[in-house]
Amino acid sequence: MAKVLFPKLAVIGCGLIGSSLIRGARAAGVVGEIAVADASPAARERVQALGLADQVTDDIAEAVRDADLVVFAVPVLAMGEAAKAAAAALKPGAIVTDVGSVKASVADALAEAAPANVFVVPGHPIAGTEQSGPDAGFAELFHNRWVILTPQKREDDAYLDAVQRLADFWKALGSNVERMDAAHHDLVLAVTSHLPHLIAYNIVGTAADLEEVTQAEVMKYSAGGFRDFTRIAASDPTMWRDVFLSNKDAVLEILGRFTEDLQALSRAIRWGDGDKLFELFSRTRDIRRGIVAAGQESPEPNFGRDHRQP
Repeated sequence: MAKVLFPKLAVIGCGLIGSSLIRGARAAGVVGEIAVADASPAARERVQALGLADQVTDDIAEAVRDADLVVFAVPVLAMGEAAKAAAAALKPGAIVTDVGSVKASVADALAEAAPANVFVVPGHPIAGTEQSGPDAGFAELFHNRWVILTPQKREDDAYLDAVQRLADFWKALGSNVERMDAAHHDLVLAVTSHLPHLIAYNIVGTAADLEEVTQAEVMKYSAGGFRDFTRIAASDPTMWRDVFLSNKDAVLEILGRFTEDLQALSRAIRWGDGDKLFELFSRTRDIRRGIVAAGQESPEPNFGRDHRQP
């Protein structure tokens, strides 16, 4: 039988990530009681109908009371207010973490709101789909995916033990765990996640504008590449609005580099420089193969997106 790491888990915000975390924790047997707080009546209704939690409320303080692990799974710009709402009810010694895609600003918000007698360990599971809501979650979402923890610069034994307990929790859910500086995390994710989403939103928006000109041909004749862009661009708009506003410095830095590279690629096409195009396409294909070899993607034609067996 699995060891219960946290007798009570509180999840604030029960969308794709929050509901997947609950399902994974239950499947692994590492939590006891589960409380959920969500501002949406529809979400609370689905959480209750699905039997995801023992306690469902719209009151954050009520949900976190006596919780040993508190996970904030709300959009990043909402983290600060949610943490403030929880602060007075947090149990001494509780671990407070999050699942936000931006770490520096969120880490500051959590640390500012939390009382001194709890342990703040910001985190980010690099996993997800374009779906949202309590029904979208599944226990296997975190299997063989990375979770990045960005601990505070503390060396006391109690805090280091809290960091390790949180790492053990994520490992029990099937994740690989890495520790990283928050600012460095934000730069890395600007390259690997935030900029790709920005490009997807932009190119799908461009296609939507062209749709009127081409009389539905853009949608009718969509090839695999464009369909993948639409999948990414279908992600939760509130979440991604907050990500770009919260991580704007890193995103703008990477966007500037991308724009320079795009201009060089445009020149190669204009000048008929086939060697440069071939060199770029070969190098990027090798990167794709490396991601597959690392187990972070599937080589199947559907790009590994079938997460459940029929």
